[in-house]
Amino acid sequence: MANIFLHYALDLWAAREYPAIPFERYADDVILHCKSEQQAHVVLDAIIERLAQVGLELNPDKTRIVYCKDGNRGGSHEHERFDFLGYTFRPRLARSRSGGFFVSFCPAVADEAVKEIGRTIKCWRLHLRSGLTLSDLARAINPIVRGWINYYGRFYRSRLISLLRRIDDYLVRWAMKKYKRLRGHPPRARRMPASVHRREPALFAHWQAVQPRAG
Repeated sequence: MANIFLHYALDLWAAREYPAIPFERYADDVILHCKSEQQAHVVLDAIIERLAQVGLELNPDKTRIVYCKDGNRGGSHEHERFDFLGYTFRPRLARSRSGGFFVSFCPAVADEAVKEIGRTIKCWRLHLRSGLTLSDLARAINPIVRGWINYYGRFYRSRLISLLRRIDDYLVRWAMKKYKRLRGHPPRARRMPASVHRREPALFAHWQAVQPRAG
């Protein structure tokens, strides 16, 4: 019901009053793309007035004007980043098709999402499941990991890759608990994921996006 209410209270109003300003809304999170700070202040004041007319108000802790700084916009502003749908949008170094580097205002998995994924990986306690095989572990976590890759891996995948490498760190610890010959030999155990990856590259969902580290 809240979503339907906002469709009439905000979406249709914004499209009618500011047709040249694109916007996205998911539930009660909204982004409007203004061309200048001056325009942004005008639109913000109008939204505050519009919501008051329908008995609503903006969250002051979440509402802000953000400067989308990149290689073509070299100014500065108090706010130069924002989170939306699990992504953090901010200036990042990117590579062009010609191989050069430039600053782009683009998304990557948000800090809060990184923390949540890290907590989930830790809670799996893979290193303590020495009674299971690698295939068992893969079947248990692949649906979740594949969902992370499909969603958070669409933009700036390197940030997600560095996080998914933690899975292999737990697999190394799992191997040292499961196999006596690997106990007390971390360098030898670290070669295990790379060896299995060469034989079965599709065993773990994250191996299709992350090259396991060799010892």
